[in-house]
Amino acid sequence: MDFGDGVIEVSELRRRYGRPGDDKGFEAVRGVSFTVRRGELFALLGTNGAGKTSTVELLEGLARPTGGRVRVLGHDPHEERRLVRPRIGVMLQEGGFPSDLTVAETVTMWAGCTTGARPTDEALGLVGLGGRANVRIKQLSGGERRRLDLALALLGRPEVLFLDEPTTGLDPEARHATWELVRTLREEGTTVLLTTHYLEEAEALADRLAIMREGRIVTSGTPADVIGSHPARIRFAMPDGWFVGDLPPLAELGVLRHEEAGGRVELQTSELQRTLTGLLLWAREKELELEGLDARTASLEEAFLAIAGATEAAAPLAAPAGRSE
Repeated sequence: MDFGDGVIEVSELRRRYGRPGDDKGFEAVRGVSFTVRRGELFALLGTNGAGKTSTVELLEGLARPTGGRVRVLGHDPHEERRLVRPRIGVMLQEGGFPSDLTVAETVTMWAGCTTGARPTDEALGLVGLGGRANVRIKQLSGGERRRLDLALALLGRPEVLFLDEPTTGLDPEARHATWELVRTLREEGTTVLLTTHYLEEAEALADRLAIMREGRIVTSGTPADVIGSHPARIRFAMPDGWFVGDLPPLAELGVLRHEEAGGRVELQTSELQRTLTGLLLWAREKELELEGLDARTASLEEAFLAIAGATEAAAPLAAPAGRSE
């Protein structure tokens, strides 16, 4: 059956913890809508308590939505779980493995419950654990356990892969190896939904992303779109005897706002080239050197902090016990 480009379709999705009508209940997901296309990597970002893990659990079919609609590969992942589960791979934030089994025994046990499972050696080779096959789970490092989690998620050659904080605890080398594996899977047509607290990871991997805050999506788009909606900055030190007031009119340079502290100046602009050109022409005309000159666009981290880290007037409610957001 051809489900078109919308492999994951979410419309006005809601999830509430607590009994119906209970004023003390907690609404973790509040009308979320998005679509993930076939072969796309979509990152769902947010601070702890934003609602992203509660959302992903509904996509995985682990719970029934309080409201709204979700479809994965054209099916309701909760009501039609038997049709969806063999075609998806799920990497939770933390796996629970029998500590006395070896790595190979764990994969073999899991393969017995997986349709069309990869051979154990192949699964372990994908995540760089081939040399640890005979090591007991209790002897693995935290990063090795995360790689084993990923191996099990890939065991059934999934069409859709859910990765919940996949590189937590990995060293930089293992993290970048995991990124390359995820890129390869995407190139082969696997659709990936990723949650991560590593903004560099989302910027490096995601085709599109959404940022959640207090149960709602507050912005979405390509990483470039999200970053481009926030100002670039230029930083430098004013030469001795010169002040910000000596610069050309900042509005004419395209400066949105500026800050000055300890002789250092920061200019924020949505027109980096125009502002920087005007500043450098002024410095050349005055035969001045702007020490420590640094010009750059906003980073995803800066955009994320501005969007997801915005504080509300009221303190947020605590997330329910269980998996963290």
